[in-house]
Amino acid sequence: MKIDSVPFNSSNSSSNADEKIIQQPQGEKLIPTTVVENHLTDDSDNKKELSKDSESSGRQPLAIFGTTFVTIFLAEIGDKTQISTLMMSAQSHQPWVVFLGAGVALISTSLLGVALGSWVSSKLSPKTVEKAAGVTLMLVSLMLFGDVIFG
Repeated sequence: MKIDSVPFNSSNSSSNADEKIIQQPQGEKLIPTTVVENHLTDDSDNKKELSKDSESSGRQPLAIFGTTFVTIFLAEIGDKTQISTLMMSAQSHQPWVVFLGAGVALISTSLLGVALGSWVSSKLSPKTVEKAAGVTLMLVSLMLFGDVIFG
């Protein structure tokens, strides 16, 4: 098999690739075949990690969704937001309007939390974010405990 290397025309593509013409024997004739190889990385470990990520990516979003749903659902049961919406629904006699207003408010606060979390995670290491979250939750717990005791 004869291999001729021809530089890839970069005006047709923005990637860093080379085009190779391979002469493959087909009976009595040599048939030219074009092969495009990407030379962005030669690290086989990166290729293995990418394949592992692509295999698990189908399950990971569902697991994250389930964990988020269960955590938020359990955290919201019986909290002041739920009690407030119960009272507003009873007073207004328009439960669907209250439901829509509460839903939009909860989506907005969740969007704010996700945006802030995404920004923080781009600036700090995961370990630092984990420690900061633990300290913050501990401080909130101590303040709530103080309100119950001294309140």
